[in-house]
Amino acid sequence: MNTYPQHHHIGIVSSFAELVNTKFQGNINALCWERNPEGDFQEIVSKLTLKENITEISIDDLLALDLSEKGNAAREIIMQDIQLLADFGAAPSLNLLKKYERDDDFDIIPTDVYSFHADRSPIETSTFLCTYYGAASELIPNDQCTQKILIPEIRDALRKLHDGPNEEFETFLKDNYFDLHYAANADAKPVNLGKGNLWRLAVDHPAQSVLPCIHRAPKENEGECRLLLIC
Repeated sequence: MNTYPQHHHIGIVSSFAELVNTKFQGNINALCWERNPEGDFQEIVSKLTLKENITEISIDDLLALDLSEKGNAAREIIMQDIQLLADFGAAPSLNLLKKYERDDDFDIIPTDVYSFHADRSPIETSTFLCTYYGAASELIPNDQCTQKILIPEIRDALRKLHDGPNEEFETFLKDNYFDLHYAANADAKPVNLGKGNLWRLAVDHPAQSVLPCIHRAPKENEGECRLLLIC
């Protein structure tokens, strides 16, 4: 099973060990442990309580659910993924999600997660994510998008917004995360990450030898929460 054969920036792996031990190289800045997990994830979502737009779900919250056999199978998969990531040294967060906050402060470049963006870290790490239920995230090849701060009209607008010394402009862009956001080219073909797949995405950090993976949160389906594991 390989849903992504034509995407040269995506590597396919067949185990968690391979996912975490495979080095990003060349054009490959996204790795997918492609899976089709059995279980009723919708049942889990229906029995969890959304306390706010993003509610973090604990192991205890999962264990407290009274589930059918298929619901229990889904719970086992989620708990196993959390354990694998925690044992690896990551800090996984399971989120029941209605919507993320929108960025209304900067019309020039919205810096919320619905915008195509790269993640940045001061240490050598990766972003892991898996959508168990609901709309799935998207990524885009680096050669199909343009860094927004390089688009002349956006750059000019940001210079006016900065209103400071020229030598501090690049720092201003970085401090406000403007440099992490990208615009899809007209012919771009975003890639849907699918449900149940566990992904590892390259982030922007000093030791990284490949370009960071550009991705975004999807528009949620009407009346439907997402169940997402991320770290």
